[in-house]
Amino acid sequence: MPEAKPYNIPKQLVWEAYQRVKANRGAAGVDGESLTTFERDLQDNLYKIWNRLSSGSYFPPPVRLVEIPKGDGGTRSLGIPTVADRIAQTVVKIVMEPRLEPLFHPDSYGYRPGRGALDAVGVARQRCWKANWVIDLDIKGFFDNLDWNLVERAVAHHIDEPWVRLYVARWLRAPMQRPDGTTEQRTKGTPQGGVISPLLANLFLHYAFDEWMRRTYPSVRFERYADDALVHCSSEKQARSVLEAIRDRLAQCHLELHPTKTRIVYCKDDDRRGEYEQIKFDFLGYTFQPRRAKNHRGKFFVSFLPAISSKATKKIRETIREWRMASTRNNQRLEDLARFSNPTVRGWMNYYGRFYRSKCVQVLRHFNEALAAWVRRKFTRFRRRERASTYWLGRVARREPNLFALWQLGVLPEVGS
Repeated sequence: MPEAKPYNIPKQLVWEAYQRVKANRGAAGVDGESLTTFERDLQDNLYKIWNRLSSGSYFPPPVRLVEIPKGDGGTRSLGIPTVADRIAQTVVKIVMEPRLEPLFHPDSYGYRPGRGALDAVGVARQRCWKANWVIDLDIKGFFDNLDWNLVERAVAHHIDEPWVRLYVARWLRAPMQRPDGTTEQRTKGTPQGGVISPLLANLFLHYAFDEWMRRTYPSVRFERYADDALVHCSSEKQARSVLEAIRDRLAQCHLELHPTKTRIVYCKDDDRRGEYEQIKFDFLGYTFQPRRAKNHRGKFFVSFLPAISSKATKKIRETIREWRMASTRNNQRLEDLARFSNPTVRGWMNYYGRFYRSKCVQVLRHFNEALAAWVRRKFTRFRRRERASTYWLGRVARREPNLFALWQLGVLPEVGS
């Protein structure tokens, strides 16, 4: 008889975890093994994961450190697990998530099934109309500074299975491998980029922030997406008081608010008099600030509204430039460019066009300009005729309006006379 495993983990759970990892794709970890390579010996590789998890002998390999540039000139550290480790983490997530999800606050939106960033932006927009002041919270190095003891206590409070608690502890302590190959031991934090990390982060902040806010300030509304949060207050005095209380609360949980990025903002509009130093903030790729709007009678007024942020605008322009359509894709057809660009452009419009759409459309017209540059490079007769290339493209757009995702949304190049 085969020896019984100390932990009863169904093999079907490992298969389901693999299917989820396959759907999400993702980069290789420290072993350089891609999902395609992993699948060459799929049954054996999945068996090894199940066998080690079930026997208690699974030890996660180091996560691969990747530095992602940020808009402020700094970098964000991502820890990329191996394919096998992503599957193992997903096994634990499948067990944990259904138990933790019902506990979480309705205004926690990050990394949760059926919720997303646009939901948080939409709720924030409405609450900025009702409350005059916002606390724009920024937790300094949140994922890098999570206290392991507090995370493990929260997990143990809700999860009975010893093997789940065992592997959560091991993933928290998994070392980081730098690009030069050196390995760094860690003493706190959870690698941003790991499958289990967002769930652990939400559980931590459920107790550190959400539940504390519900108990301490039951009438104060907030939206939180992972470590990005807004708190709505009725007066500047209340905002200052609540901010100091939040600062003290997070310090108790060994976290620190960023000294310059955390701010109190006045949601100024036509009905709100007075001046204040800060009258705008960024939240999930949108800038909230006073903007011109039109009421149902057609009259213009100033409202406090979100629209695509300058950081997101810059990133979109950079991406379009990096495609280098005029210089490296001038041997392709328009249909080829459409197949290549449509998923990304559609994603931009679906996200950044949800609120104050005209601002997003204005940014995405840059894509039409890049197409016109491609026309000038591809066809000799348009080489020095910028307006003619735009008009030609405009005529194509009206003949085939469904070719590009941007054209489907009615953002067409000009035709001319």
